Amino acid sequence: MAQAPAIDLIGIEKRFGDVHANQDVTLSVAQGSIHGIVGENGAGKSTLMSILYGFYEADRGSIRINGQSVIIRSPKHAIALGIGMVHQHFMLIDTLSVLDNIMLGAEEGWRLAPASTALRAKLKRIADDYGLAVDPDALIDDLPVGLQQRVEILKALVRDAQILILDEPTAVLTPDEADQLFALLRVLRDEGKTILLITHKLEEIMHVTDHVSVMRRGALIATFETANTSAPELAEAMVGRPVLFDLVKGPSNPGVERLVVDQLSVCDLHGNERVHGVSFTIRAGEILGLAGVSGNGQSDLLEALAGLRAPKAGHIVLDGVDLVTARANPSQRRAMGLLHIPEDRLKMGLVPSFSAAESMILGFQSDEDLGLGPLLDPACVLNFAGDQMRKFDVRPQAPDLKTSKFSGGNQQKLVLAREIEHHPKVLLVGQPTRGVDVGAIEFIHKRLIALRDAGVAILLVSVELSEILSLSDRIIVMCDGVITGERTPQTTHERDLGLLMAGVKDHAA
Repeated sequence: MAQAPAIDLIGIEKRFGDVHANQDVTLSVAQGSIHGIVGENGAGKSTLMSILYGFYEADRGSIRINGQSVIIRSPKHAIALGIGMVHQHFMLIDTLSVLDNIMLGAEEGWRLAPASTALRAKLKRIADDYGLAVDPDALIDDLPVGLQQRVEILKALVRDAQILILDEPTAVLTPDEADQLFALLRVLRDEGKTILLITHKLEEIMHVTDHVSVMRRGALIATFETANTSAPELAEAMVGRPVLFDLVKGPSNPGVERLVVDQLSVCDLHGNERVHGVSFTIRAGEILGLAGVSGNGQSDLLEALAGLRAPKAGHIVLDGVDLVTARANPSQRRAMGLLHIPEDRLKMGLVPSFSAAESMILGFQSDEDLGLGPLLDPACVLNFAGDQMRKFDVRPQAPDLKTSKFSGGNQQKLVLAREIEHHPKVLLVGQPTRGVDVGAIEFIHKRLIALRDAGVAILLVSVELSEILSLSDRIIVMCDGVITGERTPQTTHERDLGLLMAGVKDHAA
């Protein structure tokens, strides 16, 4: 007798007010397989997986796990059914240890000491079996993001998950960390576990999945055997049109020096120096790409440039004005034309509990065209937000909807719209396409090139080397807080940049 699918979702419907998030979705996933789910931002992928994991209940439809009909009313129930989920934004408490985070919800009674001892032993066994070593007593806040994701995976495996859902798992990983993750997923699949992989990176889908399903505007429109499809075919199915993968741009025409950074040193929140005497310039009408493995000082540098962190030493000169000497705060820097698209849109770029319209005016709420005197005009704010949402194809185009209700990619578009449309002279861009679908990536890249061509000086920080190479006019590389080299896209390649990212300075491109 044929083996029942690990997962059957049948006729799943879900609405949030006027938003039809899932429309009659029917999906079957074979046991012991890696099944990809792709689609544009807001296509309904995360909603569908949240229904499977018990965060939401479907308005209509049914679920079968291993051939048995189930009603999943909570994540606790999903875990009991052998379903685990690793979310795009990790569900960890920063001030607790690894062991405490893994034990949360699995205490098995009021006597914590015996449960902790047993869990520690089980955690070590699983970590050793799968090569997922992590210090159980380390605080989450002290771990790099790759290890934090490892903790999330261990949480699921400790609970004996047989079905593992991963939502944009490589959005914050280095290429090496992503390769390690894919190797782990193959091991889990070969042991009979079932993996559901949500990602916007089509090269990852082609690299690691057995089957892939495409969602568009809440509906599941096609499922392919991965070996019998291609990235362009998947991209066209996702957005309903051919997608341009190769960026077309003309040569840059650099003008005056807009931003001069001289011997800048920056400490982290614990007082540890993370940026050591960095110097560079950016001219009007050029994109300077900053490459490096995440955690090597790029975030600290961006925060110092934006005025969110006082530097330990050095100078930041914008159009001849030393921002350090002037002690210019973030608001003053924005008024001077230095705008910032932060790497972490939720922690630094948006207020999740605000409406989309409110998030889209953060930092610009005093603009005269949004009200009279000290008071905002709600109609003006909604009209402004609605116009920008249409221009940047934010879905759903509902300016009064809470920011937290938008998908990660559409949240990113809210931040991009706000900063780009306020006419920057210098634009600091951190990970602009993290968690963004292929159609939106194409759109964002075109907007950045258009800004460059209009004379904006852009600092682009990205862990995606293909993005750095395709967008940048010049490239600098950071390792351990220092610049290890400068290149142009015409005189370098990914291996060369990778060596610089690893701190190998003296080699020919």
